[in-house]
Amino acid sequence: MLKTALKQYINNFKGFRREVWILALITFINRAGTMVLPFLSKYLKENLHFTYGQVGWIMVSFGIGSMLGSWLGGKLSDKIGFYKVMVFSLFTSGILFFVLQYITTFWGLCFGIFGIMSVSDMFRPAMFVSLGVYAKPENRVRALSLIRLAINFGFAAGPMLGGLIILGIGYKGLFWIDGSTCILAILIFAVLVKEKKKIPEIQQTSSKAVVIKSIFKDKPFWVFLFISFSTAMLFFQIFTTLPLFHHEHFGLSEFETGLLISLNGILIFLFEMPLVSFLERKQINRIKIVFWGAFLMAISFYVLLLDSWGGILIIGIIIITFGEIFSFPFSNAFAMGRAPKGQEGKYMALYTMSFSLAHIVSSKLGLEIIGYFGYGVNWFVMGSFGIVAMLFCVWLQRLLKEENRLN
Repeated sequence: MLKTALKQYINNFKGFRREVWILALITFINRAGTMVLPFLSKYLKENLHFTYGQVGWIMVSFGIGSMLGSWLGGKLSDKIGFYKVMVFSLFTSGILFFVLQYITTFWGLCFGIFGIMSVSDMFRPAMFVSLGVYAKPENRVRALSLIRLAINFGFAAGPMLGGLIILGIGYKGLFWIDGSTCILAILIFAVLVKEKKKIPEIQQTSSKAVVIKSIFKDKPFWVFLFISFSTAMLFFQIFTTLPLFHHEHFGLSEFETGLLISLNGILIFLFEMPLVSFLERKQINRIKIVFWGAFLMAISFYVLLLDSWGGILIIGIIIITFGEIFSFPFSNAFAMGRAPKGQEGKYMALYTMSFSLAHIVSSKLGLEIIGYFGYGVNWFVMGSFGIVAMLFCVWLQRLLKEENRLN
């Protein structure tokens, strides 16, 4: 029985082109090296002794830079091609990470973080557009899941190694490793993957039956962007407020926090691809799946209100992980499927910008609420955002039904 289960699991990974596997490899290397992010709020608060408000503003700079980078990455992908954008973004951000460790003032870090994210997050929409080129139409959702798997497998290794590096040589080691892995990843990509300029037709979905003249008039897509923003805002609490909660409420070390965050990546490695393959075979409506993902994310924060028992941290991570598995691959696929030919960069830019905006609001709002009212109020507010996302999913389904009826 175990052999059969293993065989079925491996079958979920068949059918991908060589380039998709290389994209997954460089994504893993890059994300495994992204050890700064899970500990950034902790580094700013405990090592540089900034206030909660200052940490929040630095995280706002992070998010604004990410938004600008996402917009530039999408626009340039449509103009000059995703390949050049990806190479420039990762190589330059690797160099900038080396420099960032030497900046310790509040305003210096605001501008430094803004600058590095403006360059670094040009990579994300370009990478999504690249999947429209290198992945076969019939397994594009699974290709998205493979990339997410690489991201989360990298995150599973990264925080754990990051915690050990902090204990061994301090936070500066994280900046050196992060920069080095950015450069290593893009060198592998440039050597093994050749630029492919012709973009094949994106597989049409029922939600894309209508031709959209302007992205700004695509009402269902904007409702969808709010859903993506809301679920992403909940997810980013893992990297902003939760590490502080672990330490201040339960006294966990950086290594123990790293292990908890790594659990998220391990669960995704084990369960995301089989679940995505199963749901794709059943042809379940993607927005319905995102609806249940938002529900699980909301529950994951409500359970944190039972904060008298440390085991609730593990339960919360497990629930939000399955919410993430339901939400992100299928929202990603919806955004790609909605984009008209030739506008993939614009659509994926706005999609990734919704995550960047979520990072701004998630960190600033979360830290401000904690500073004034405590952790319990923050968990309630975040859970309520998940409920709002569910209501918007219902609204989006109605809009899409009306759109299909008229066309």
